[in-house]
Amino acid sequence: MTAGIRRHVVVHGQVQGVYFRDSVRRLARDLGVSGWIRNRPDGAVEAALEGAPDAVERIIEWSHQGPLGARVDQVEVYEEQPSGETGFRVL
Repeated sequence: MTAGIRRHVVVHGQVQGVYFRDSVRRLARDLGVSGWIRNRPDGAVEAALEGAPDAVERIIEWSHQGPLGARVDQVEVYEEQPSGETGFRVL
């Protein structure tokens, strides 16, 4: 079994009001990734993603484009230690 990873992701651009958070929630559920996602006051979307490396990386790659209607200008990714998250929450 492959050890899980955790990534803290901040997506900048026109990413609020375009179902970005719900799209990530659905993708995380389908891929077995745990964590959370929320809107930030500065207009960015911030997430913590924890799970199998390939599943987490797939969500990060998807985040570079986002859902229809999104305009992604920048994606910041930070490595973190897994914390044992379960489930995926939209905050």
